[in-house]
Amino acid sequence: MKKVLVITYYWPPAGGPGVQRWLKFVKYFPDNGIQPYVYIPENPHYPLKDASFTSEIPTEATIIKRPIREPYGVAKLFSKKNTQKMSSGIITPKNPSFLSKLMLFVRGNLFVPDARVGWVKPSVSFLEKYLVEHNIDTVITTGPPHSLHLIGLKLKKKLAITWLADFRDPWTTIHYHSSLRLTASSEKKHKALEHTVLNTADQITVTSPTTKKEFEAITKKPISVITNGFEALSFKKVQLDSKFSMAHIGSLLTERNPIVLWQVLKELKEEHPTFSNDFSLILAGVVSEEVIKSINNFNLQDQLDVKGYVSHEEALQLQRSSQLLLLLEMDKPETKAIIPGKLFEYLQARRPIVAIGPQGSDIDGVLNETKSGLFFTPQNKEALKSHILASYKLYVNDQLRVDSASIGHFSRENLTSQMAGLLKSL
Repeated sequence: MKKVLVITYYWPPAGGPGVQRWLKFVKYFPDNGIQPYVYIPENPHYPLKDASFTSEIPTEATIIKRPIREPYGVAKLFSKKNTQKMSSGIITPKNPSFLSKLMLFVRGNLFVPDARVGWVKPSVSFLEKYLVEHNIDTVITTGPPHSLHLIGLKLKKKLAITWLADFRDPWTTIHYHSSLRLTASSEKKHKALEHTVLNTADQITVTSPTTKKEFEAITKKPISVITNGFEALSFKKVQLDSKFSMAHIGSLLTERNPIVLWQVLKELKEEHPTFSNDFSLILAGVVSEEVIKSINNFNLQDQLDVKGYVSHEEALQLQRSSQLLLLLEMDKPETKAIIPGKLFEYLQARRPIVAIGPQGSDIDGVLNETKSGLFFTPQNKEALKSHILASYKLYVNDQLRVDSASIGHFSRENLTSQMAGLLKSL
């Protein structure tokens, strides 16, 4: 079997979507002729945890842990709330305080490319020997955090290993990059590091066509799109909600607040007497105070069901029992490349999807390919309203369903086969 070392920050018991991509690849690697070694921090700062993922680590995987020093412990002395937000990826509060601005400045300029950069040097020192001792010549780094790519970069230069750099999100074009209050010098350093990584790795993998296009303007190295996906599991039959439920699974932060949707739902309540009693809005995951306030402002509080963070298993159940599944992305050009991991689990749930996001989003391409739902920009209010009303009428007549197609392409097994084939070809 081909030995491969995966260097990742997010690993069980971490919760959220960041952990799942490489956990699933590692889970199915042995069936594809890949012997996985996984290098992770021993004492990471995970803002979300989900112990259920631990059971999915295959016995064939060798897990290597080394200590990491992160700045969040010190930052908590000044502001525990802001620290929790920043470590969760919540970069830009709507009205940042002076302390928030200061922490963003420190985060953006003292820790380039990110707060885990201190793990690079000790990791390289340890792995330089480990790779030789265990005869491993292929290394994968996955980011964010993009500092992990610097581990791959240094190992490549020291050992001439084969290196695959995997980008779950873009680097300098990620939506919050411009909010880090970077100096010109720090911005230049980010760009230089991104350029060096992209032009040194033997192979690059990305999760969306837009990211591939952006990177092709920087490097001539081979780039492959291997999206996130869903695990083809067998489920017990789940009864659909009796209400006309619309569920959003995952974090719903202020910048994703879909004002146009709340407007549409308010109007439907006012124009159709039965809608108010039939409709239910389910939010599972971290929801910002601003989003809750907006929902209340549009008089939807009686239809709102906030469940908070739920386990992955509970999330899968909610997806399958809901009448409609809601997918939201920020209306920014920088978010066109983001295809949320939950989209692929939504596909497996086989419930109609209503997505709202920026013009030209890669989400639209997946929905069109699989015939699993419709995509709307915030400017398409009337089209969105007509679609939800049509869906409601189908619900009333017990006819709301979706005839999706070609979703097997996005199964974790199929995607792992693609990734393993790529690794064997290097």
